[in-house]
Amino acid sequence: MEGVAFPPGGQPALVVHLLYRLDFGGLETLLVDCINRMPGYRHAVVCLAGYTAFAEKITRPGVALYSLDKAPGLGLGAHARLFKLLRRLRPTILHTYNLSGIEYNFTGWLAGVPVRVHAEHGRDAGDPQGLNRKHNLLRRLLSPFVDRYVPVSGELHTWLRETVGIADAKNAWISNGVDTEHFHPGQPDPDTFVIGTVGRAQDVKNQALLIDAFIDLRARLPQRKMRLAIVGDGPLRAALQQKAQAAGLGDAVWLPGARTDIADLMRTFSVFALSSLAEGTPVTLLEAMACGLPVVSTAVGGIPDLVQENVTGLLVANGDSAALAGALAVYANDPALARHHGAAGRARIEHHYSVGAMVQAYTNLYDTLRKQKLNLKETITPCAE
Repeated sequence: MEGVAFPPGGQPALVVHLLYRLDFGGLETLLVDCINRMPGYRHAVVCLAGYTAFAEKITRPGVALYSLDKAPGLGLGAHARLFKLLRRLRPTILHTYNLSGIEYNFTGWLAGVPVRVHAEHGRDAGDPQGLNRKHNLLRRLLSPFVDRYVPVSGELHTWLRETVGIADAKNAWISNGVDTEHFHPGQPDPDTFVIGTVGRAQDVKNQALLIDAFIDLRARLPQRKMRLAIVGDGPLRAALQQKAQAAGLGDAVWLPGARTDIADLMRTFSVFALSSLAEGTPVTLLEAMACGLPVVSTAVGGIPDLVQENVTGLLVANGDSAALAGALAVYANDPALARHHGAAGRARIEHHYSVGAMVQAYTNLYDTLRKQKLNLKETITPCAE
């Protein structure tokens, strides 16, 4: 475990963010945006399983990074190390993320952290509907030690209330947000239909289905010049590459791994596609819509709340590669419709999913809980940019 502790006196309140791993991903992008844009609080990041060069995206000075080096399994040693770290740092707020982080709210309570927040950003391929009884029992049992659960989509908000059993008073929906200045429309090559997706190469993203749909689409439109870009690294990247090669796709499918120039890449896409088995509100989808791209996606999780059918994109049934190919064909055959839906998506992001609104919502939540838990009498002035 490494890092530099903050001195406790005379400084803004410290928020400790705890997640599984700080690596390229949507949740991680949101976390970095909040840290960089929320000057009213100090921040530190604790990772259960380390961090990568993605941490360099944290541009705010003085943000300490720690790894608990959790071993597979129960990992009681990680709890002990976190307890000692929290006692040393003395944060005002512990903010944990997803199922892997929720149990550490109990550790935060033991360590005397006054405010504890837990965010649910989505579910994994092993439990796409969130019906695992043991996991949901854990979420309920830990409810006394969590001051607020934060789902990032309407679907997750309803699931926490109706399936998990979290009371409305502890269930605060905050939508994800995107930087609309950094992610803006471009001018893709009109002669090549480029289908793009961005996300970790793992089971829940189901990019293999997108390759199947691309094979189908090429058979339907043999004269149309088209490419498929699958951007992101992960455990299944090599298998996806092999699948594309075995299908004889050659240079038509591009798997560059993790990239730092996502906005530039998106501006070369004609359409953005998601084939996920489960999602919350995908950050990459927000970024794509901000870039003026029409969306073709499986109708899972919070995506139907975001993508308006036949207005900003087209939705298909989960696991249906033929339907996915058919929806892609609509945009391949009608570039004007693609541009129209893309423009509508950009407008929707500008009005409802800005990064400024997201950061302000988290700032307000932190402020409110601090006042409640610490009995603060003074007015807390929001400081989000």
